[in-house]
Formats: sequence, C-alpha cells, structure tokens
Amino acid sequence: MIRKKLIAGNWKMNKTSADAASLAHELVVSVGAQPDVEVVICPPFTALESVAGAIDGSLIKLGAQNMHFEASGAFTGEVSAPMLRALFATHVILGHSERRTLFAETDELVNKKVLAALKNQLRPILCVGESLAERESASTLRVIQSQAERALEGVGKDQAPSVVVAYEPVWAIGTGKVATAEQAQEVHGFIRGLLTKLYGEAAAQRVRILYGGSMKPANAAELLSQKDIDGGLIGGASLEARSFVELIKAAAAAT
Repeated sequence: MIRKKLIAGNWKMNKTSADAASLAHELVVSVGAQPDVEVVICPPFTALESVAGAIDGSLIKLGAQNMHFEASGAFTGEVSAPMLRALFATHVILGHSERRTLFAETDELVNKKVLAALKNQLRPILCVGESLAERESASTLRVIQSQAERALEGVGKDQAPSVVVAYEPVWAIGTGKVATAEQAQEVHGFIRGLLTKLYGEAAAQRVRILYGGSMKPANAAELLSQKDIDGGLIGGASLEARSFVELIKAAAAAT
C-alpha cells in the first residue's frame, strides 16, 4: 500500500503571530497547491489563528503542539481539543520528548490526550523515542514498545489509521546527530510490526510513521527512501521556508 508522505513542521516556542503568518504565507506561495505530500505546520498557540488565516484556501494543514485531555474547565494555561478544532486545526503533536522530559508527561497522560484528540476529530502525531542512555544500553525497542502500547491503549482498530506516529530518537533532537537510515528504518519497521499485532495488517499499513530527529535537506532523501519512513516531524529546519520546502520536495521525490 502506498502511503502519502507527510511533512510536519514543529515550530516549538518560536515566531510571534505576525512572524508565523509571514512564514505560513511563504509556504503557501511555494507549496500550498502541491497535492503529492501532505504538509502540516504547527505554530505556537498564540499564532494558530493568524496561521489559519494565512493558509486558508491552500492544501497546507494546521496543527497544534499540545493540548489538554479535558474539553474545558479550571486548567489555567491549557488549551483543549474543541478550542483547536474551532481554529480549524486538524492535527496535534502529543507526547513530544520535550513535553515528557521538561514537563513530566507520562505515558498515561499522553494516552488520555490521544483519546481526547480522536474523540474530537483531531489527528494525533504521537511521539515515541529513546534517550541516548537507552540507545546505548540496547533498550531502544523495549522503550518504543512500552511508550506506543501505553499511549495507544483504548484506541480501536477503526481509529488507528487516524493516528500518525513520530519516531524521535531523543539523542538526535536539536543535537545535529542523526540516526542512520538503517537505524531509523529498524525502529520504524518495528513500530509497523507492533501496530500490525495491535490492529492487523490492513490498519497498520495505513498508519504514517514519521522520523523526527534532525531531518534536514542534506539527509532527507536517504531517510525518506526507507520502506517504513513515511515523512518527517521537522523542528529547526521548519523555521525557514527554503529548508522546509526542500524537505517537502524531497518527500515528493521519494513517493
């Protein structure tokens, strides 16, 4: 089965509302009409509305970087799935390693968010990945399995294809280090096998699995040519239009 490649930009805590709208407009001009690669951009909460306006009418989709699992209530500083849907967001990044390490998010919390996102017709971009210590102790696959199984608990077979999984080796985020194409494919293939055990072959083959560890124009072609690498969750390289567009073009060439 041919899965459409997906390139998602995680802008993290960067860009004011005006700066974000400007970058989004540049992307619309460059790739907003291309249908070959699914493109999602995830600005900070304060820029969601301005970016939604900038990409309106294009094929670029809007994502958020996090959300609370409750729909509303006394949760100061949080944003809910219905709030994101009201801004026409279609995707939300959940369980990013920075949320896990800096804000103590657990697999159980990520699972609540995944279920809430699906309930509200948001596509979760579920992040899983190992630390350098876990990689060096040969614990990578055990860590990935534990994170994925716990985060997907309660997700039904019919819902599974709406989930995007992002493998982000924590040791390769913002460090300039990159997993080799073979290392990345090994983990992506393992995730595909795990999804097959959970949901069956047909559903597992429909799930996109992204690579999220310092993908850049220089290494994108080799990574995206791997059997089970269906795109990228892009950090630093998504903050500048030229490099992000190059990644989208690399994904189109790999289809």
